Amino acid sequence: MSDGEDLSAYLNGKTEYTLALFRFFIAEFSKLGDVNVRPLKSMIAIEGNHNYAHITNLGKNYIHIVFHFIQPFTDNLCFSKIAQVPGTRQFNHHLRIYHKDDLNEEVKAYMKMAVLGLERA
Repeated sequence: MSDGEDLSAYLNGKTEYTLALFRFFIAEFSKLGDVNVRPLKSMIAIEGNHNYAHITNLGKNYIHIVFHFIQPFTDNLCFSKIAQVPGTRQFNHHLRIYHKDDLNEEVKAYMKMAVLGLERA
């Protein structure tokens, strides 16, 4: 799949549950600012004025999102993994959403940081 290819290639065959989570996540991001959903080779970019995050996996009952920051936010209850990209200042923060209420105030605060470009890599 090449950059700019139709988003339907990612969404075809996904469960209605996962599609509802995906739509809900994008709608919540849209409340924070302009959002463009752009399919890439192996993931879906969530972007506006800059790159906010990537959706790296649409499972049967979840979506997996990676936020990119220039520091690790280890004091949290939402990220399942935080890893520095070798040779860079970027720390990937992995989040898996299983239920709509997983997008709690803590997650929304990190989403807002991403939209505002705070601590962005």
